[in-house]
Amino acid sequence: MKTFFSIIFLYSTIINITAQSKIDLLSVQELEHQRLEAAKEIELTSQLLNETSADARNSLNRLNLLTQQLIARTKVITLLGQEIASIDRKIDAMTKEIEILDKDLITTKENYAKSMANQQSEYRTAQHKMIIILSAENFTQTYRRMRYLREYSDWQKTEAVRILKKQDEVTRRKTELETSRKSKQTLLTEREDENRKLLSEEQDQKTTVNELNKRKKTLQQQLQQKIRESDALNRQIDALITDDIHISEKNSSTSASTATNKSKSTSTPATASSTKGNYIMTEAELNLSKDFASNKGRLPYPITGNRRIVSHFGNHQHQQLSHVRTNNNGIDIQTTVGAEARVIFKGVVTRIFLMPGFNSSVIVRHGNYLTVYSNLMQVYVRAGDAVLTNQAIGKIYTDAANSNETILHFQIWKERTKLDPEPWIKSY
Repeated sequence: MKTFFSIIFLYSTIINITAQSKIDLLSVQELEHQRLEAAKEIELTSQLLNETSADARNSLNRLNLLTQQLIARTKVITLLGQEIASIDRKIDAMTKEIEILDKDLITTKENYAKSMANQQSEYRTAQHKMIIILSAENFTQTYRRMRYLREYSDWQKTEAVRILKKQDEVTRRKTELETSRKSKQTLLTEREDENRKLLSEEQDQKTTVNELNKRKKTLQQQLQQKIRESDALNRQIDALITDDIHISEKNSSTSASTATNKSKSTSTPATASSTKGNYIMTEAELNLSKDFASNKGRLPYPITGNRRIVSHFGNHQHQQLSHVRTNNNGIDIQTTVGAEARVIFKGVVTRIFLMPGFNSSVIVRHGNYLTVYSNLMQVYVRAGDAVLTNQAIGKIYTDAANSNETILHFQIWKERTKLDPEPWIKSY
């Protein structure tokens, strides 16, 4: 009986260790997924860096790319360290499992040895079994003893083989884990080398930063010009949205008057809100607006090909340049030459216009939400066109005089309120 409960305890321990190993395996897979995603960021940023020279005109943008590259690479190194730690825990768990199985196997062999010693002859074995069976008090007990002897015999024959197979399996898994750990360690070393290279590149870039600091007045003039262009774009978008609101109010009034003349019982078009100054939506637009809002965090990037956000929403102080402060009404996404802007959700093109510093811009309405795609050199759509999710609407402008810099300026509005686009679009 003591041996039986010992075996139960051993197997319970093995099951618990195996379950923990499975949890650790899921953890490793998730960490590896995150690491691969971060590696993709490094790859695409490297491509953008290769296409962007380090001349004086674009050194600020290049510095921003290098900084983000460093952040992504550091993230990879951190995730690799976490993967290695998780693998270490799994190796420890596997080692304990093998130790338990070894003890179980030794106990089984000892039991076999004792059994063989007691079974010196067929007659004695048969006599011993017969005594156990005949000493039973009733038929039910006799049947149970016969079944026990048969099952115990079968168990003795198969248990050692099963444990040996289990031990072989665990040993194989341990070997795989150790190989995986060595592989991850190699990757970590490689990533650390790349990080040192990047730090060296950033150090070189600081020379350019020093030059920019020396040309503080000129840089500030350039930034002020960009701010003026951005403010002008913002005023133009706001004016166009205001026009849309006035048009929707007129259409709503006309529809209501027509409906009243036809029948007192006829209902007016559904509206999203009766608040004065808001865009009055039809029922279809109201549903479209709800669909857009429900997809927050799952909307695609407004761009094809490799991309990197180089300027974020809101007011920011540059980390390296104390005299550089930016205020962005949306986000700026750098991409490769030939990339196209694409719609992040189905809607209707309401406006297409030109603005200095931003070339052509397209506004797409999604109910009372609007998306703005600026800095296009070629536009594929016209005002009034219905567009679908991921539909290309224009080719992004490439600045040949500035190292072929290709950047899309993207905004999201709700009514007349600017929103941060990043929480709305999904990660890679």
